[in-house]
Amino acid sequence: MITIKCSKCNRKIFRYIKVGKGRLRHCWKNRIVKDYSARDGNEVKCMCGNSIGIDSEKWIKMKQNSFSYSGKTK
Repeated sequence: MITIKCSKCNRKIFRYIKVGKGRLRHCWKNRIVKDYSARDGNEVKCMCGNSIGIDSEKWIKMKQNSFSYSGKTK
């Protein structure tokens, strides 16, 4: 389980179950455990207004360098 945070204000965005190693390019919606984000249409944002990603049908395509994460992957 990892915690995804905003790179601007360091607020929590998601609690997410990440499987495997490597970069986080998108978040599968069914693996998001807790969602702290704000939505503006299909755009996923932090409460501070920082754009984190774009909401697609099955996943959220994450914008690199707009977030950081910590925790352990499976």
